[in-house]
Amino acid sequence: MSGAIRYTLIIPCYNEAEGILPLREALQPVIEQLMADGGVEIIFVDDGSTDGTGALLRAAFADSSFVRILAHPRNLGLGAALRTGFQAARGEILITTDSDGTYPFAEIPRLLHYLREDVDLVTASPYHPGGGIEGVPPWRQIFSFGASFLYRLILRSPIRTYTALFRAYRRRVVETISIEADGYVAVAEIMARAIRHGFRVAEYPTTLRVRRFGQSKMKILRTILDHLRLMVRLIRSGRPSTPIPSRSPSG
Repeated sequence: MSGAIRYTLIIPCYNEAEGILPLREALQPVIEQLMADGGVEIIFVDDGSTDGTGALLRAAFADSSFVRILAHPRNLGLGAALRTGFQAARGEILITTDSDGTYPFAEIPRLLHYLREDVDLVTASPYHPGGGIEGVPPWRQIFSFGASFLYRLILRSPIRTYTALFRAYRRRVVETISIEADGYVAVAEIMARAIRHGFRVAEYPTTLRVRRFGQSKMKILRTILDHLRLMVRLIRSGRPSTPIPSRSPSG
């Protein structure tokens, strides 16, 4: 690929074979929009899949020069997949999203609309007053909302959602902070560290929906314990954070 790359889209995948073809179809119109807006690369991180996900990705995007497929030899976890994607990314704006359709790819341009010049990080936010939830099991709603509520208290931040992978970052954010967690809690860790470093965060009010393809790979008990450990570390660090206002576009 030649020329500057404005956007890097990072999509972690683990045993997502049944969703690869629908994923390609859903991505295509968004790719065209991002190409027209300054260039794009897509990085798939195959996190040790055992169902042929990697081979299907290579076949589906064989004719796409802007797609890179990186692979872990074994499943290392979402946090490890994000580190791999961040390290390989060449864009000035990095977008992370689920491969399973939890947040439609078609919403990427709207997410980016919130990344104004005075914003460093935008997160999807179903817990924003303008957001919502559809079809998600009650236990998962309670877990996700409860975790985000506790992070909000600990960090003394008005941001309402800390567990959504669907985000846009300016490169300086991922170059400044580091993430230690390998699992799902890494998503909250990134947000917490960004807030503690004083980066400006905006929320994109949107709807969290049940995944369209496959089954969730989250190990719920382990993830709860990981969140509790992170919260304890944040409390012990004791560094007060400056409240960061939630921002909304005017248009």
